[in-house]
Amino acid sequence: MQKLVAGIDYGSDSVRAVIVEAQSGRTISEGVFAYPRWKQKKYCNPAVSQYRQHPLDYLEGLEAVMKEALQKAGADAGKRLVGIGIDTTGSTPCPVDINGTPLALLNEFQDNPNAMFHLWKDHTAVEEAKEINRTLSRGSVDYTRYQGIYSSEWFWAKILHTTRKDPAVRKAAYTWVEHCDWIVGVLTGITDPERMYRCSCAAGHKALWHSRFGGLPAREVLASMDEYLGLVYDRYKTSPQPAGTCVGEISGEWAGRLGVNPGAVIGGCSFDAHAGGVGAGVGLKTMVKVVGTSTVDMLVEHPEILEGKDLRAFCGQAEDSIVPGYVGLEMSQPAFGDAYAWLKELLLWPLKEMKIPKELLSSQTKVRLLEQLEAEILPSLEMAASEFLEEDITALDWFNGRRYPYLNESAKAAFSGLTLGTGAPSLYCALVKATVFGSKRIYESLAAQGLSVERMICVGGIAKKSKLVMQMMSDALNLPVMVCRKEQVCARGAAVYGAAAAGFYSSVQEAQKVFCEAYAPNYFPDPDRNKMYESMYQKYLTLGKLTEEQL
Repeated sequence: MQKLVAGIDYGSDSVRAVIVEAQSGRTISEGVFAYPRWKQKKYCNPAVSQYRQHPLDYLEGLEAVMKEALQKAGADAGKRLVGIGIDTTGSTPCPVDINGTPLALLNEFQDNPNAMFHLWKDHTAVEEAKEINRTLSRGSVDYTRYQGIYSSEWFWAKILHTTRKDPAVRKAAYTWVEHCDWIVGVLTGITDPERMYRCSCAAGHKALWHSRFGGLPAREVLASMDEYLGLVYDRYKTSPQPAGTCVGEISGEWAGRLGVNPGAVIGGCSFDAHAGGVGAGVGLKTMVKVVGTSTVDMLVEHPEILEGKDLRAFCGQAEDSIVPGYVGLEMSQPAFGDAYAWLKELLLWPLKEMKIPKELLSSQTKVRLLEQLEAEILPSLEMAASEFLEEDITALDWFNGRRYPYLNESAKAAFSGLTLGTGAPSLYCALVKATVFGSKRIYESLAAQGLSVERMICVGGIAKKSKLVMQMMSDALNLPVMVCRKEQVCARGAAVYGAAAAGFYSSVQEAQKVFCEAYAPNYFPDPDRNKMYESMYQKYLTLGKLTEEQL
């Protein structure tokens, strides 16, 4: 009887589950659940970058996706389930009471956004992040050494902002926990904040846990900003453990609610991008690049190789992150597909916004035309852009600022070399070059620090759909590029954690050998194109320096 494992992937808009055969790594069923309150845009205020999610969306989603996936997997699937792994967005923390219950599950806070999970993209804590950066970097120990400039998206900044803004939440919140850690606690029945599992990924990348610091930043440093942060420090009592750790068996309550084997093991968790890296096959000298509206680039390295290196300008790093036993390195570009979407919206503006007389274009025809253009405009631009690869137009990809290398959230996009003859395909081609050159800058900054990448695995819709982008990536970086064809790669990475935690494999790496696809390069670098792009890349760097220093 084939044993099964489940991978649960909490994304920004929905939660997904996959049921996978533990021995073969074959996905046999899936389930998906869109968060209903989030879909209604409840508890969010985009004008101030407030994005909150209700814990009921997560709990209802967990039950729905597991039941759907198990039903599709067969009548006895629940009995054959031996392990469950989880990933979530992050940093997505929430205030909880002394029992580990999110405050939004209590009657008095059920509609208070400050009592809910603060989604990763919530940017309400910009000023608090600035204060944290000043405080963490000015003492005898520089706590920004391993992550670089602290972000408003991260753990301490969100806590500081909300507890200062909302006295009732501050008083009721015993502490704060990350979404990923809380869900593991829910499934194991251990939600006591002082005993709850804490994952290495969230602890290292967002709470700044590091062995060199003896754990979290010093209590007196945190408390110097606000005594409440000192209390959170006091109540963070369990040492982080990596994804794939056996945290414990599923609780009787949740075994019954989900209809699964009461002996099923719950594995340690990670953030969704990291699970995607594991599911795609990240490893030594193999970078996984998740390519979507933005990018996340992941690499792992032996701790001793990084000893003495100051990499804060080039990547974030955390012990036992991504793959246990290694240091996980994370880089990103804030805009990739978003840059192409900007051009699409620019070109569609007349049809979307202009008032066209109905005798010229009926409302129904306009809607159908707009839908067709929405679907076809970027593929059409891509086909036309291949004729403009040698054109000397330079663009910067900093539409959402720049994260790595050398964070600058105020950096702006730019074009150089435009003429009256410049058309839409030329602009699109320039944007593709800009996003690829942003990737090249990350790659070369790592190489300059002695961190080698021998192959790149790209994940996501752009990787699968855009031959132009992927071939240019290979040519410009002078690297073979592989495209991950598996679906639900984040959920499959979580299933890898579940399989390792259940003891079906001796490690996450051993499980990867079965669960990850065998790759052959889809794209090989062209030496002549590499030389051409190198010249263009130097102009990209020059334009970037000019805009940052003189404009």
